[in-house]
Amino acid sequence: MSSENDRPAPPTTSASIVVLTLARKVETELNAALAPLDLTVSRLGLLGHIAAMPGVSFSELARMSGITVQSVHTAVKALAGAGLVRDTTARAGSASAIEVTPDGARLMEQARAAVATVDERLFGESADPIQRQVGDTIRAAFSG
Repeated sequence: MSSENDRPAPPTTSASIVVLTLARKVETELNAALAPLDLTVSRLGLLGHIAAMPGVSFSELARMSGITVQSVHTAVKALAGAGLVRDTTARAGSASAIEVTPDGARLMEQARAAVATVDERLFGESADPIQRQVGDTIRAAFSG
């Protein structure tokens, strides 16, 4: 395909590539906003799953997060070491019941504020019009 002036036409836009590119931009921005809280997008995701489902097991967390049970154990151990979660049944041979501590709940509130700031910058009133449209479409698709 070429145009009248023999220059190649632009390639067909791939929705997958556009979404992936935007996702990387969002993740970079979120990680930068969460860094002062000593959080990453991954740690926030795990903390959010635990907050939403008190008593969640390691296996359930692994399924929800798309990672291995071993990786969940490592991440939860780090969250527990930071005082953000606790395992209320941490006994050998017992199923775990993980829950967010009060410190973890306070950190989640701070993280929500950081995420809201990123949302506003990337998808709010003064954002690029196309990104604003993407944000509006996502909110509409997942509301109600």
